[in-house]
Amino acid sequence: MQHPSQVHHVHSVAASSSDAATLLDIALAAHRSGQSELAASLYRDVLALDPVNAHALHYYGVLHYQHGGYEGAARLMSAALERDASDAACWNNRGLVAAALGHPDQALVCYREALQRQPDYADAHNNLGVALQAQGAIDEAIEHYRVALALNAAMADAHLNLGTAFAKLARFDDALACYRDVLSLDPQSAQAHFNAGNAYLALGHHEAATVSFEQALALNAHYAEAHVNLGSLIGKRGDYAGAESHYRQAVALKPTPTHLVCLGGSLGAQGRLAEEEVFYRRALALDPNYADAHQNLAWLLLKRGDYRQGWAEFAQRWRRADYDALAISGVAEWRGEPLDGRSLLVVGEQGFGDHFQFLRFASVLARLGATVDLCVREPLLPLVERIPGVRRAFSGKPDTLYDFWVPMMSVPSCLGTELATIPADIPYLFAKPGMIDAWRERTGFVQPTKRKVGFVWAGSPTFGNDRYRSIALTELSPLGALNDVAWYALQKGPAHAQLADAPPAFRAHDFTAELESFDDTAALIMNLDLVISVDTGIAHLAGALGLPVWLLLPANADWRWLETRNDSPWYPRMRLFRQHTLGDWKPVVEHVLAALRDDAR
Repeated sequence: MQHPSQVHHVHSVAASSSDAATLLDIALAAHRSGQSELAASLYRDVLALDPVNAHALHYYGVLHYQHGGYEGAARLMSAALERDASDAACWNNRGLVAAALGHPDQALVCYREALQRQPDYADAHNNLGVALQAQGAIDEAIEHYRVALALNAAMADAHLNLGTAFAKLARFDDALACYRDVLSLDPQSAQAHFNAGNAYLALGHHEAATVSFEQALALNAHYAEAHVNLGSLIGKRGDYAGAESHYRQAVALKPTPTHLVCLGGSLGAQGRLAEEEVFYRRALALDPNYADAHQNLAWLLLKRGDYRQGWAEFAQRWRRADYDALAISGVAEWRGEPLDGRSLLVVGEQGFGDHFQFLRFASVLARLGATVDLCVREPLLPLVERIPGVRRAFSGKPDTLYDFWVPMMSVPSCLGTELATIPADIPYLFAKPGMIDAWRERTGFVQPTKRKVGFVWAGSPTFGNDRYRSIALTELSPLGALNDVAWYALQKGPAHAQLADAPPAFRAHDFTAELESFDDTAALIMNLDLVISVDTGIAHLAGALGLPVWLLLPANADWRWLETRNDSPWYPRMRLFRQHTLGDWKPVVEHVLAALRDDAR
């Protein structure tokens, strides 16, 4: 914003001065030196002497703007422009006021008016860039930022704004260069450090991002957004207690729904279930439609076994963009209406494990009279086509109309599913018989005296809780000493490399390179006696196939495994082995070892 020109500090003035021009100079000096009350009084004195003094109207409007009086600022600046429409600075400032009042189109007009009168006005180019960027015209905004910087290379705000524009275009290296320019001009810019942290994070440079967020907070300990982003970053590394500390500071500074949900989530991740609910409730009191709060509250209620309220909350989990990406245009979403004689498209969502768990409802819907089609992720085809009651399964957009569609994980809420009514008739997934036989021949199962056990020790490293969900293969080494077990690795992904240094027993039967589809994996699993796994899609697949599964769970286990049970209502042949201390797998492995020995007797 264009401020009054710098003059010497003013301590007092005679209110009876009749010289409006002199009085205005003194008012501007008082304004510039921070004496707001004195400046306001002097501007009023000037306007009492000269009610149409354009400069007094303009800068009295600036004073209103600086103190949040946007309506008053708009009236004063508009009056100034009626008197003198040639003042580029007043047009520029009127644009800032329009933006503050939520009138973006008017702001654009004002900035353009300013530039029409003064084409080399760097501030107006910068402000016009901000307005254009807010409306999505990022390329045009970048051009105005560049013009501003060509006119004034020392304009830190323009460097900062150019960086944010590049970040919007995912040009994060260019954005970082801009933030470095800001910091060369203003090393104390907490916002530049914060923005740099976000750019580093987007590039996957987590250490650099951590340093940038920490620098932002060192410069401004009350920077709530920096607390949140740093908390989220260290939380993803598994330091949930550290994340909690930052989220608490963010909530103390700005108790927004987002910050409250972050704090609640960090408590839940530490297994402190009794403490997290209040923060989701507070978030929903502020914003009853806040999807993340509904989802986290749903997970908590479901984990407690309160399926009635849990599924009701889960039905409100949608962010608009996520829902729109899933919804079937022109088809009504099913919410529990009678299905007899109706066609229903069930649309898969979230991960493979979620698909495997909730595909059980397809046959339930068919028994209610629906013609059921499935739209699922391509790797699940054709395995899911063999589910009883499914007419067909496909991936992509539907090529026919349906009476209803429903997100797969919304079906329990539509059916009123309770713990006692979970459909647990297994198997409901089936491997292809010919492939089962082919895998039996390929693997040469000729060890009738040994128990054949498949094992999975890690999930996707991109999963938020993977640090605690997955286990290092070395921690399972005691199991490899069992002479009556033949181990079959089912591990895919980066963690498979851990087999290279594993006990020979773990490496003896490794066919993972030949598992080209879930059909292959299902057929191999059907040749095993047991699957031991951490919480991954393979555990769900084995459970849905009806095979015995031993599931190793962290202390902050997912909602679907409830709180204390050692069995699962979702999979009757599943046994749960739970941590009691987050991160401590040793007692769990000892428990599994003892159970394997007991079963061998």
